[in-house]
Amino acid sequence: MSGYGYGCSGNNKRMSSPIKVKPNKHKNDHKKDSCHSCGKHDSVCNCNFKDHAVRKPVKLNSDCTLVNSVVCSKMVQKVAETTLPLGLFPGLLDVDDIVSINVVPNLGAITQNARVIRDKVVNIGLIPATITVTILGVDLPVTITTSLPFQEHTDCPGACPEDMLFETPLEVEGIFTQPGVPVVDVGGLALVEGILVKIILRTNITVTRQLIQDEHGNLCDANPNRCDAQTTPPSFVLPAPTTPGFPSV
Repeated sequence: MSGYGYGCSGNNKRMSSPIKVKPNKHKNDHKKDSCHSCGKHDSVCNCNFKDHAVRKPVKLNSDCTLVNSVVCSKMVQKVAETTLPLGLFPGLLDVDDIVSINVVPNLGAITQNARVIRDKVVNIGLIPATITVTILGVDLPVTITTSLPFQEHTDCPGACPEDMLFETPLEVEGIFTQPGVPVVDVGGLALVEGILVKIILRTNITVTRQLIQDEHGNLCDANPNRCDAQTTPPSFVLPAPTTPGFPSV
């Protein structure tokens, strides 16, 4: 066979004159003309791939659906505070020697536990913070890292122990420090002067309850006994915080 190609007519006869195959001037044009790239945005082929992930309708066993009803939703504030004795800061002997106090809370390492009891939401936690004190006559500032405990009891009328709780991430509203507050010393034997550190936190809490809704829109509680009166008050043992709360220089 020669280096020529031949065209074909409908009756499959050979044409009288040969047709030369011209070389492709554009090296990358074959990518657009080839079905090897079928399905891509630059393809000339329409492959009509079938969707193998077509979902079939699911038949339900009943006409009821599960819905969440909001019991209460409100913005709340939480107060984290601690008082540190002056002895924790090397070189600080008197509150009059304090030049400045800087507190940087670590919101990404907050540890908190929340529980829903009858008509209330109880929240307990720790917020790590770095406290830096600049002292008169001391060359470098003294920095310690500790965790400030916080707790809050929020009224939520109608809430019951098995309701679900959603809480937005905590935000800092304000930071306060006050030197000269009495506190037990490091040895635990006497009252000494200390520095009170307080952080005001804000969040939104929402308590929801699962209800069953029928085809007519009627609702009933998924757990009809959730709000029954308890003979003894509930008791909770919360897990230990993942971040240590002891001050470290």
